[in-house]
Amino acid sequence: MALTDIAVKSCKPKEKAYKLSDSNGLYLLVSPAGGKLWRYDFAIDKNRRTLSLGIYPVVTLQEAREAHLQARKNVAKGIDPSDLKKQAKADSEVNNANTFALWANQWLGHWRVDKAPRHIDIISRRLAINVLPALGAMPILNITAVDIANVMRAIAGRGALDVAASAYQTISQVFRYAIANDTTARITRNPATDIKPSDIIQSRPVVNQARVDIKDLPALLRAIDISETRAATRIAIKLMALTFVRTSELIGAEWNEIDLVAKQWRITAERMKMKSPHIVPLATQAIELLTTLKDLTGWSVYLFPHQHDPKKTMSNNTILQALKRMGYQGKMTGHGFRGIASTTLHEQGYTHEHIELQLAHAPRNAVSAAYNHALYLQPRTLMMQQWADYLDELKAGAKVIPITGKSA
Repeated sequence: MALTDIAVKSCKPKEKAYKLSDSNGLYLLVSPAGGKLWRYDFAIDKNRRTLSLGIYPVVTLQEAREAHLQARKNVAKGIDPSDLKKQAKADSEVNNANTFALWANQWLGHWRVDKAPRHIDIISRRLAINVLPALGAMPILNITAVDIANVMRAIAGRGALDVAASAYQTISQVFRYAIANDTTARITRNPATDIKPSDIIQSRPVVNQARVDIKDLPALLRAIDISETRAATRIAIKLMALTFVRTSELIGAEWNEIDLVAKQWRITAERMKMKSPHIVPLATQAIELLTTLKDLTGWSVYLFPHQHDPKKTMSNNTILQALKRMGYQGKMTGHGFRGIASTTLHEQGYTHEHIELQLAHAPRNAVSAAYNHALYLQPRTLMMQQWADYLDELKAGAKVIPITGKSA
């Protein structure tokens, strides 16, 4: 008679192991120690075999029958279910060793070859801190879009929305690398493609960077001059006014980017938001500031090294704090100089393309990136010198003559 749930549950151990048969070779082996083991006896090529189907009650009677039925189907096809079980175990061991961390480290070694050291450091630390603790030990084949979404959600929950988006991009890159380089051809799809960052991360509300009105700029320029902040910080703020680069581009500047003779600052593609090189023509006033700064920080790789750790750059909060001490908290930011320059130069008739290129706003694709950074260099050089002279006139309180369209 076929077994029942009650019979399986209530059977007791005896002095010797014994069997309780179900049907078609399926039985429950009850050991003297009380263990209840599902077994299936079958024959392949006239050879007797026994297949273990699990332990009761982890595997129920119904589950044992389902596994037994599948095994019988394989036997009918001449396939030894014991061999299939061994192969599945071997596959599982390979899968468990094939972790996300393994592929992430291989990807990092491949990806970092042509990247800037600072960028490598940022991505490596973000991977180690935000991604690997959650996904590192998981077999890469087991990771789902839900797992990736949970990583992003945890990061975004700290308010680090940009880091969450960066984590998504890195995870997706690791999967693409694994698919391309998995010689076993087991890794065939990228679960990150099932979701988008916008599905998890809410967009930040657009916040305009605080900046003073052009009529208040002369007072700010004079306040910078008499400020008691460090000389290097004062120079940093003045250079932002003269060059209107992004704060990150300024504080990460390296001396090997500066050509005092050619009067140019050549920022590498890796440090630019647009990912293509950018030339900043340097007015005479900027050259004077940089010459002074060279005496202060020329020993460092960076124009603006960290005050306590020369291996790092000045904090992006340094300029904000200096402006705060001058009385401009909530009224002006380093980024605000970009807005002032853009508005004023447009109002005074300068060519839009020249202004946009100088702000590094101009759209650049992979083909044109090698050329656009030097586009309109001559008129931009003239514009930057005229802008510097204009700021000097404002600061001096002189009657300012509009510089309408002089770069065109």
